[in-house]
Amino acid sequence: MADQQTTSNTWDSCYADLHIHIGRTSRGEAVKISGSRDLTFENIAREASERKGIQLLGVIDCHSPVVQMDIEQLLENGTMSELEDGGIAYQDTTILLGTEIELREPEMREYHMLAYFRDLKTMKSFTEWMERYMKNVNLSSQRVYVSSLEMQAEIKARGGLIVPAHAFTPHKGIYGSTAPRMADVLDTSLIDAVELGLSSDSSMASYIQELDQLPFLTNSDAHSLGKIGREYNELQIAHPSFDEFSMALKGEAGRNIKANYGLNPRLGKYHRTYCAACGSIMDEQAMSAERCPYCGSTKLVQGVLDRILAIADRESPHVPEFRPPYHYQVPLEFIPGLGKAKLRQLLEHFGTEMNVLHRTSEEELASVVGPVLASLIVAARNGRLELSSGGGGTYGKVSGKETD
Repeated sequence: MADQQTTSNTWDSCYADLHIHIGRTSRGEAVKISGSRDLTFENIAREASERKGIQLLGVIDCHSPVVQMDIEQLLENGTMSELEDGGIAYQDTTILLGTEIELREPEMREYHMLAYFRDLKTMKSFTEWMERYMKNVNLSSQRVYVSSLEMQAEIKARGGLIVPAHAFTPHKGIYGSTAPRMADVLDTSLIDAVELGLSSDSSMASYIQELDQLPFLTNSDAHSLGKIGREYNELQIAHPSFDEFSMALKGEAGRNIKANYGLNPRLGKYHRTYCAACGSIMDEQAMSAERCPYCGSTKLVQGVLDRILAIADRESPHVPEFRPPYHYQVPLEFIPGLGKAKLRQLLEHFGTEMNVLHRTSEEELASVVGPVLASLIVAARNGRLELSSGGGGTYGKVSGKETD
C-alpha cells in the first residue's frame, strides 16, 4: 500500500461523510424505512453543502430505481450535474453514488457491505444485475442472494469500490456479526477500505492483523439530516470526485486520508455488552462476564469492545505508521446546553458546522454563545469532556464536565 502520509501543497483538505441513507423519494416513496421522511436526495445535498460544510458525500441507497428517478430529474433540470471524473455535483458538494447490501454465507449470520460507483449509468447497470437476486430492489440494505465472492466480482467488474460497513457492530457488521476474520468471508485483496462504525476507532481495530494494510473510514450512517457529519473523514485530494476519492484510498500521487473524526467509542450505541433482560450495560469490571452481573441472565448482546478483545490476534493494538490520526469529535448536537437556537446563531455567524468545529477560535465562539458554551465546544473538540459508555442500541452520554 502507498504511504498515506505523503502530502503535497497542490491538494486541498476535503471533509467527507460516505454513509448517508435515503429515507423517502421526492414523491414520498419509502426507501429506508427507519430513515427520516425528509432524507431525500436533494435535501441531503443541500444539508451537506449549506449547513454541514461536507464537500464529499456518499449516498448509499442509489441502487434504488425510485431514487434514480430523483437523480435523473435533478440532472435534467440543472440542479445537479455529473462530473467527468465521477460523482454528482451540487454547489460545493460532490455526491458519490453508493449502495448498502446485505449478504449471508452458509452457516453464518448476515452482514452489510457498501459499494460506490463512478456514475449513474454504472449504478443502473449494477441495479439491473442485482434485482434478479433480491426481493425488493427499491428498499435500502436488502438481502442479495448471491455469494460474497460473486458480489465482489460484480462490483469490481464495474469499477466499483468495496467497503464492509460498520464492521464491528453486533448489528450486521462483518466482525461483530459474521466471522472472526474477514478473510473467512471475502477476498481481502478486493476490499478498498473498512468502515469502523460508531463504537470503534483505529486503535481498537488494530488488534486484528489482517486490517493492517486496509484504510479506515469513519462515517455517520445517518438516518436523519441532523446526523450527517456526526462522523467523517478529512481527505487530501485535488477536488471532490469519485476518482480522487479512489486515489485517496490507495494513497496515490499525494492523495490520502488525512484524518478520521469520530465519536469516542464510549459514546457509540454498541460499544459495551448489554443485557437484553434487564437493560444494564456492562462496565469495565464485568467485561468478560458470561452472565449479567446485575440480574444473572445469559441474554447478553456482545459489545464492540468486548467482541474485538474476544477475536483479537494481538495482545495489544499495533497502529501502522501510514494510518492517519483518529480524532475524537463530539458532534455539536451532543454538547450539553447547546440547543437549536444557539446552534442556529453559530451557523449564522460562521456558516457551517465544519467551520464551528475546525476553523473558529474559542474567543470567536464566546462572542456568539458566551464563554461557558464556547469552552464546552473547545473541550469537546479536544476530547476533554467526560463520557458514559453506550450499549444495547443506546448512545453514551456527554457530561458538562471536563476531564483532568
